[in-house]
Amino acid sequence: VALAREGADVVVCDIAADIATVPYPLGTEAELAETVALVEATGRRCVSMVADVRDTAAMDAVVAAGIEAFGAIDICVANAGIVAFSHFQDITDAMWDDMIAVDLTGTFKTMRAVVPHMLERRYGRIVATSSMAGRMGNPNLSHYVAAKWGIIGMVKTLAMEIASRGVTVNAVCPAAVDTPMLQNPAMYSLFCPDLESPSREDVIPRYQAMNRMGQAWLAPEEVSRAVLFLAADAASGMTGQVVEVSLGSAAGQH
Repeated sequence: VALAREGADVVVCDIAADIATVPYPLGTEAELAETVALVEATGRRCVSMVADVRDTAAMDAVVAAGIEAFGAIDICVANAGIVAFSHFQDITDAMWDDMIAVDLTGTFKTMRAVVPHMLERRYGRIVATSSMAGRMGNPNLSHYVAAKWGIIGMVKTLAMEIASRGVTVNAVCPAAVDTPMLQNPAMYSLFCPDLESPSREDVIPRYQAMNRMGQAWLAPEEVSRAVLFLAADAASGMTGQVVEVSLGSAAGQH
């Protein structure tokens, strides 16, 4: 929606189904339709598809639909992701496979689907969503951390391969963001194991303690602004870079 407000026509996709190893509800077709309505309310066009980023044919079809509708794709935001929690030794094969397939392989398949088109046009802006978990270790999140570190390595490598061909590739690493991925009972219990049924209000001080700005979590719009910058001509000299929207948690790293 932020891209539409800046004048972009938009192609959106979502699996619109739950995944068994993910402990919170994922997006729905109704929410996908709501996104379309929000884009169209800005005066821009929107193509939407139910598609699974783990499916090569599905992602190729999303890109093809965008090109057919709008003539070209200038910007690709690879943003699909899931999270789940477990001690390392308790991560099942299914938990590991789902996490890597969506967060890392799904990002790869999204980017791979659009790169040939962008190279042919000698123009493109690719932005992948990693995480501050891709900049450090995080207990109970080995599979998620592995995927998010992997995204950064993939972004940097692809950027090196195509830097001279008009296409930039960058990553955004947000801290915790105020979305259903964060705001759910499983997450509350992880951060407040001492409470029987912790609430949103209970976890606020726990999140504030992780950051240096006194803010528990980011609003989605704060991440969108970083994506908009990387997608704009103002960032044409940036590729293979990582923009951390960290609420100050990155200040003590590196």
